[in-house]
Amino acid sequence: MVDQNEAYTFQKRGIFYFSKRVPSDLRELYKVSRLTYSLKTKCPKLANTQVKEALHKLSLYWNKVRMDKELPCSQFLVSATNNQSNDLSITFTEATHLYLESKGKHKGVTFYNSVQRATRYIISSIKDKDLASYTRANANSFRDYLLKRELAGSSITRILAVVKAIFNFANNEYGLSLKNHFSGLQYDRFARVGSREAIPIDDIRFLQKRCKEIDDELRWLVALISDTGMRLAEATGLLIEDIRLNTEAPYVSVRSHPWRPLKTKGSKRDIPLVGKALWSAKRIKEMPASKFAFPRYNTSSYTSTNTASASLNKWLRSEGFVQYTMHSFRHSLRDRLRYVACPFEIVDQIGGWSNKTVGQNYGNGYRLCDLNKWMQRLV
Repeated sequence: MVDQNEAYTFQKRGIFYFSKRVPSDLRELYKVSRLTYSLKTKCPKLANTQVKEALHKLSLYWNKVRMDKELPCSQFLVSATNNQSNDLSITFTEATHLYLESKGKHKGVTFYNSVQRATRYIISSIKDKDLASYTRANANSFRDYLLKRELAGSSITRILAVVKAIFNFANNEYGLSLKNHFSGLQYDRFARVGSREAIPIDDIRFLQKRCKEIDDELRWLVALISDTGMRLAEATGLLIEDIRLNTEAPYVSVRSHPWRPLKTKGSKRDIPLVGKALWSAKRIKEMPASKFAFPRYNTSSYTSTNTASASLNKWLRSEGFVQYTMHSFRHSLRDRLRYVACPFEIVDQIGGWSNKTVGQNYGNGYRLCDLNKWMQRLV
């Protein structure tokens, strides 16, 4: 059976576009005779879903306009259609669903959780309403609701960024011209924001010594991060085969996996294994319980980074280091590379930090042997 929705799409440079002729009896409502806009996707399935939604909403709107025209004495009414350009209504939860469908491909659980969390806060504070119904007063109430929850300023910034992104996405997708009242809200962005301290080298050495003494899976994870500066999610989601020891310069290959995507494009990298990270890698290779380097935190679809973080940060506190978190090792690596006068471009490549200039994106980067030379200076 032929999919009828294909009649309303065409492709241009691989991107799907929606196209539908405006009915002749409703032509006066539009500036054009055919509605055409980009669906911003190359995926046929996603394009088909968006076409179905657009056709459904257009049908509802056009039927409503036709019914209004047929009302007795309708010629005496002030036409609402001349003043209202946003009759295509969409609620915030509907906008969230559309946003996740389009933007959620190849995203991790953290992305979905952040979107769903922001949506729950919207519903709890100012209700799920049509986007056109939200006012500046609603947006201010939402901000005040977040402040009353005593969230850190950085957390409020992230939540508002998600809300604004959902609103803007729906605005663009449906060709609306709504003002985003959630933009430009005033609050203290630094309230309750603590600084993550870098761990001094003496404390790192102490913790590495404790890792060797305890010598279990959790401590292997700490040791691996301590001398590579990997993000916790990157290390936790590794496969056994990502650890390469049978080379002149042993290294760990940080790559995106279905259960653990990477934070940025620049996060894909190879990191030389030195010091206690090399010891940890050897221990992991000696006892492969599964394809995962850390099987207790992984399934075929999900890496439980939050669980790992809670366990490891609790262990750091039990060792007397209440001021540090696992992310502090990443701050420390940057300092340690500074102390040996490592060039900034190499520091960024080792840590997977984003490039600062266009020129840094040219070429394939430094060779593994060059990275290894600088990493060896740390130990």
